[in-house]
Amino acid sequence: MATPRPRGGLTDKRRAILTGALTVFARDGYTRASVDAISAQAGVSTRTIYNHFQDKADLFRTVIQESAGQVAAAQIAIIERHLHRISDLEADLVEFAQAWLTPMPDYADHFALVRQVDAEAGHIPQAAVDAWQQAGPLRVRRELARRLQGFADRGLLRIEDAERAALHFSLLISGANPSYRGEVRRDTAETVRAGVHAFLYGHLPR
Repeated sequence: MATPRPRGGLTDKRRAILTGALTVFARDGYTRASVDAISAQAGVSTRTIYNHFQDKADLFRTVIQESAGQVAAAQIAIIERHLHRISDLEADLVEFAQAWLTPMPDYADHFALVRQVDAEAGHIPQAAVDAWQQAGPLRVRRELARRLQGFADRGLLRIEDAERAALHFSLLISGANPSYRGEVRRDTAETVRAGVHAFLYGHLPR
């Protein structure tokens, strides 16, 4: 059984472990990453890692959950910044989507980790996938849904299910998502405008 984790702020060694593990998991993926490689990256012994985490699966779940939470906070800040006030719905949604899809270099390891998760589907512990979804994508989707529902309440949109509408919006613009795909597409602005237009076509009041 792992040693009980300290309450309050993270210890320096625990922080080093999480930072090093994110780097290694993002580079090697879950299956290929070893605790030895993580200990070397973090500058701690493997014993220290096992003092804080039960096993590699526990460490991976913690890493992706914390990383997803940080990215979600940054994405929710973008939602707040661009959608707290609407003057021209289509233009404002396009501006928001472009900001939303702008690469986030501070979180490059997180997006590399997500690509690794996609590549290793079926080999990632389900508990880690669930933790990632709840801390990251689903949390952000709920906040976007709350904003869209607010627009519907004002008569700007016609929405039956706000979370489904938020998913539709994300999917319609996701083909231009450079921060996730790790590349900057030249047609991002055109793709965003087309995606927002298609979303509004399905959700504008009749």
